[in-house]
Amino acid sequence: MNDQISLFDDDNSSGISELQKEYRELVKTLNYHCDRYYNEDAPEISDYEYDMLNQRLKAIEREHPELISEDSPSRRVGWKAEKGILVKHNVPMLSLQDVFEREEVDSFVDEVRAEYGDVEFLVETKIDGLSMALRYENGDLKLAVTRGDGITEGEDVTMNAKVIKDVVKKMPHPIEYIEIRGEVYMTREAFRIVNEEAEEEGKPVFANPRNCAAGTLRQQDTRITKHRDLSLFIFNVQESRGRTFTKHSEGYEFLRENGVKTIELYYTCRTKEEVWDAIQKIGEARGSLAYDIDGAVVKINDLGVREKMGNTIKFPRWAIAYKYPPEEKETKLLSVEVATGRTGRVTPVAVFETISLCGTKVSRATLHNQDFIDEMELGIGDTIIVYKSGEIIPKIKGVNKAKRPSDWVPYRMPDVCPSCGAKLVRNGSEADLKCVNLACPGTIVNSIANFLSRDCMNCKGFGIEYIRKLVDAGYIKDVSDIYTLKDKRDALIEEKILGLERNTDKILAAIEESRLTSGPDRVLAGLGIPGIGKASSKELIRCFKSIDVIAGLSVEELMTAGDIGQITAESIRGFFDDESNKALLERLKRYGLCFEAEGSAVEGSSLEGLIFCITGTLPGMGRDEATELIEKNGGKVTSSVSKKTNYLLAGEGAGSKAAKAATLGVPVITLDDLNNMIAESGQ
Repeated sequence: MNDQISLFDDDNSSGISELQKEYRELVKTLNYHCDRYYNEDAPEISDYEYDMLNQRLKAIEREHPELISEDSPSRRVGWKAEKGILVKHNVPMLSLQDVFEREEVDSFVDEVRAEYGDVEFLVETKIDGLSMALRYENGDLKLAVTRGDGITEGEDVTMNAKVIKDVVKKMPHPIEYIEIRGEVYMTREAFRIVNEEAEEEGKPVFANPRNCAAGTLRQQDTRITKHRDLSLFIFNVQESRGRTFTKHSEGYEFLRENGVKTIELYYTCRTKEEVWDAIQKIGEARGSLAYDIDGAVVKINDLGVREKMGNTIKFPRWAIAYKYPPEEKETKLLSVEVATGRTGRVTPVAVFETISLCGTKVSRATLHNQDFIDEMELGIGDTIIVYKSGEIIPKIKGVNKAKRPSDWVPYRMPDVCPSCGAKLVRNGSEADLKCVNLACPGTIVNSIANFLSRDCMNCKGFGIEYIRKLVDAGYIKDVSDIYTLKDKRDALIEEKILGLERNTDKILAAIEESRLTSGPDRVLAGLGIPGIGKASSKELIRCFKSIDVIAGLSVEELMTAGDIGQITAESIRGFFDDESNKALLERLKRYGLCFEAEGSAVEGSSLEGLIFCITGTLPGMGRDEATELIEKNGGKVTSSVSKKTNYLLAGEGAGSKAAKAATLGVPVITLDDLNNMIAESGQ
């Protein structure tokens, strides 16, 4: 890092120019990733990669303070909260100064001891989660707030905090007032369960436990928060009235007396050797913990010394966070296993000679897709570099090409499904290969769940557990078998597959109702063709009236429908060319599903060609109903406001979308306005 900085001399104008470009690009890149991390809970790079970029930014700013810009992430503590109800911070929720080398740790300890004498330090785990403060009055929990921007305000998450098992709602030994700060996190086991459920339901999986915990704490539905089983460790007393603490450890003792779960792994130290030894011990324990940590915190125990040292605008001066370097080892790639998941995604997994990382034995790691494999230039027999960067999931960093075998060939994924042999497809710009055979054993449960979902056949009460039981018992082999279940009623009741008689009859009736009331657009959406969802299936039926007609169209003809590009058209063509899919469609027709639109009801209407976005709470109508009303009358609904949006349909609590509409000049209308638009055209 220092070598890089020395390349830029103050009297080297071209160097400074290049440095300015690098600096501006770093600011832009880091701000983008901050937004993905804090507001979207969907980071695109690892913490280690972010830290390295941030270290480079700080190095430039130290050497060239004249370059520091107002939008630099170094000038910000957190990230402004944009969701939910905002709450003012009583005590700033500052971040910690990150360090990466032993010399930096030693320097911190030496400077403190030189100024304040024989100071006691605590070294404790740095939990990889989401920071939250809890305020209690006379022992009763009154408010829970996220970090937000760290200085001014955060989000009120009180209702969600109250369903977290580790949050004490009433302290048995209360004081007048206390605010405590901790880290909301998710154990690896809880995270595994959440991702398994998401995959079964065909929903996106979370990247890691931290992202999942952050997204869950912001949920509007507390039932989801409770179901996802969040956890909490408290690591600081922010403020108190009615009791004075002189040491940080005294605060921990008081909290534990009140049933509050505090950081469980910490060491009391005095010398820099003891501090470093404690950091090493925590690092060695990472693999045995049930949760992720991303470092060790070194903090002064004496609160009086803390007060004297004070804070910078961003960090407390009395604490640092040591970030562990990613542990990595070389091993030999033995094979690649390819499996089809419930969503149809085909995933390659590297199988390598077992190694130990962060205290655990690992022998497998995902290879993601063919693009990743090509980027790694990977082949069987290669010596690969595997690492963990504060995460439980092992990752492949690269290949040691110097150890490459003489008979090396690059690895290529198969072009057919490993479960059923069907041709795999790649949709548009997506990197993943998918199996679209609705009868594929690897995808059958999720295919049926999609077919019966609200946006498709809308078969109420037919949950994924029932689907799994029916598949396991051999009653269902593909979606067409759903319509043979009525002939097996007695057996289903006897085996209690769908519950007792009453529930079985209820589900069979729901199947029949959905068959009779679902139009061809719902049937088409339910087929699971890559790129074809609720909106595009309606557009196809609007244009061509019939699934049979669509099945016979060329790629060029399919592309005449709105929003159907070449990739999607090729995907449709490939689906209808598959012999197993043809046979399935014939069975669905035989069982009486609707393949053709009635009359001209799907043709133009009062909202033809108009694009709407919906936000806020509409009076007497849900968003799904409003979407259906707009689409029924020829309009389209998108999830975000853009220059292409014709109208923003806004209800109470419209929020940021209304502001963006005003900026772009997009008209904002009410539900009454929408109904008037429809009525004025005689619809």
